[in-house]
Amino acid sequence: MTFSLFTPKNRIINLVLNDHSIRFLELKQTDPPSAQRWSERFLPPGIISDGKIADIDSLTTILEECIDEWKMRRRSIRFLVPDPLVIIRKVSIPVEIQDDEIKGYLYLELGSSIHLPFEEPVFDYYRLSENEKTKNLLLFAAPEHHVMEYANLFSSLKLNPIAADISPLALYRLYHQLSQVDQNEILFTVHFDLTSVNLCIFEGSAPVVMRPFALSFEHDKWDIKRDSRGLMECKYTSDAEELVVQFEDIFNEINKLIDFYRYTLNKEKQDITKFLLNGDHPMLEAIVEEMRERFEVPVELISFETKGKAGSVPSNLLLSLGLALKEVQ
Repeated sequence: MTFSLFTPKNRIINLVLNDHSIRFLELKQTDPPSAQRWSERFLPPGIISDGKIADIDSLTTILEECIDEWKMRRRSIRFLVPDPLVIIRKVSIPVEIQDDEIKGYLYLELGSSIHLPFEEPVFDYYRLSENEKTKNLLLFAAPEHHVMEYANLFSSLKLNPIAADISPLALYRLYHQLSQVDQNEILFTVHFDLTSVNLCIFEGSAPVVMRPFALSFEHDKWDIKRDSRGLMECKYTSDAEELVVQFEDIFNEINKLIDFYRYTLNKEKQDITKFLLNGDHPMLEAIVEEMRERFEVPVELISFETKGKAGSVPSNLLLSLGLALKEVQ
């Protein structure tokens, strides 16, 4: 399942931009696949905000430096649509709508029978099931203006954007590569980054509900530098209790989303069977341990042992790796 805007090609660079970083990874075509090279660059606050480009001049300058340093010029790229821009909805359409007519039908219904919190969406869909009267779909949508702002920026810098995806699918793709996935599993993914958290619940391989949340980030309370590998090293220098309050808010949101899934989406038919965590937050392992204390279902921290010539892929590059795996599945 993909969130496709363009046509895939070979030798693809996989880019992940969020409010605080730019990351890239290139996958080597082997069996099993291995990551050939990767890197990341910290973004100062105010350049990307809630997934939207806020300072395009500064972002352009930084991207130009990254392209030169990472030797990416004139390469084809995939990128992730930032979580705050993405909407996932279950929708039903008449069963008589033919498969090759679905996208046109959805386009006509957006803004009338299908309501989104923005106009002019770019969208894709995934078929779930059908009965005698309806076809049930998952609709993935994002504001076209903001998505194309990224695509146009990449193009202006001599990159070739050929595909866009969303982070829950990239994470699930990696999870599927690693595990013997139970098709009846109800997986709750938690992507816990320095400046945001994204919660998503999967039924099988379908992400049926997603909730992104921003974290308060005060740059002067963090010591952020590059380690010997050129990767971000983050350490909180203020009162740790301030972070604990943030974590408590997120645990409350996790409980709310579990209840929403259990009682509203699923009518108490099924419940969460596993948590899967990933992210770049430096306290991620402590978050995992706290969740194991609070919740009665298993909590798993995803890791990937594939080797590239630079060693094992760091945990904060795993979304980029999940994005890269599209070309080998």
